[in-house]
Amino acid sequence: MENTQNKIRQFGLTVSALKNRSTVYLASVLLAIMGFMAYDSMPKESFPEVNFPFVAVTTIYPGNAPEDVENLVTRQLEKEIYTIKGIKSMKSSSIQGSSEIMVEFNPGVDIDGALQDVKDAVDKAKSELPSDLDQDPFVMDIDVSEFPIMNVNMSGPYSVNQLRDIGEKLEEEIEAINEISKVELKGVNDREIQLNADVNKMEAVNVSLGDLEGAVANENMSVAAGE
Repeated sequence: MENTQNKIRQFGLTVSALKNRSTVYLASVLLAIMGFMAYDSMPKESFPEVNFPFVAVTTIYPGNAPEDVENLVTRQLEKEIYTIKGIKSMKSSSIQGSSEIMVEFNPGVDIDGALQDVKDAVDKAKSELPSDLDQDPFVMDIDVSEFPIMNVNMSGPYSVNQLRDIGEKLEEEIEAINEISKVELKGVNDREIQLNADVNKMEAVNVSLGDLEGAVANENMSVAAGE
C-alpha cells in the first residue's frame, strides 16, 4: 500500500479546485454574470452592412435567338472573365436578345478592384463580339446597401392624385429621418398638363405652336433678380 500511494500522481490545479469548491462556484457565477453583461452591452445592428462580391455583366443584343446570343456574346465574354483571379463561381444566362453573366468572387476580395478587373476583361473581349451590337456590355457591382429595407403600400377609396399627394407627404416625413438616405415613390403617374390648341383661332391671330411652347417655357424660368 505504501508503494502504491507513492506512485499516485496528483494534478495541483485540480486538487486545489476540489479543496476550494466554494471559491470555484463563486468564480463561475461571477464569470457567467460578467459574460451576460458584456453580451447585453455589445453594440448590435438590425441591418448590418454585408458586402457581397458579385459583379454582373449585361449585354443587349436585340433580335437574336438565345443560341446566337450564347455563341456570339456570352461565351466570348466568359472566356476573358475566366482569366481573372479570385473568382469563386460564374453563372450565365442567354435569352432572346440579352446575355447576363453573374460573377461571384471569393470573400475578402476588394469589390472595386474586382469590378475594374471585369471591366478590363470585357474591354479585351469587345474585339470578339459582334460588330452590330447597339451598345457595349454594361458592367455593375451588386450593392446590397442600395436595396430597400422597407416597402410601404398605400391603398384606399381615393383617386390616383390623392394617393400621390399622400405618398409625397409621407416621402417627405420619412426623408426627414437622419438615418434614411433615400426614399423613392413608385407606382404613380407623373403629373402632366396638356394644352389643347385651337388651330383655327391660332391661324386667325397668327400664332404658331412654337409661340405657345415659348410662352409656357418663359413662365417657368428661374433667373437671377440682380443685386
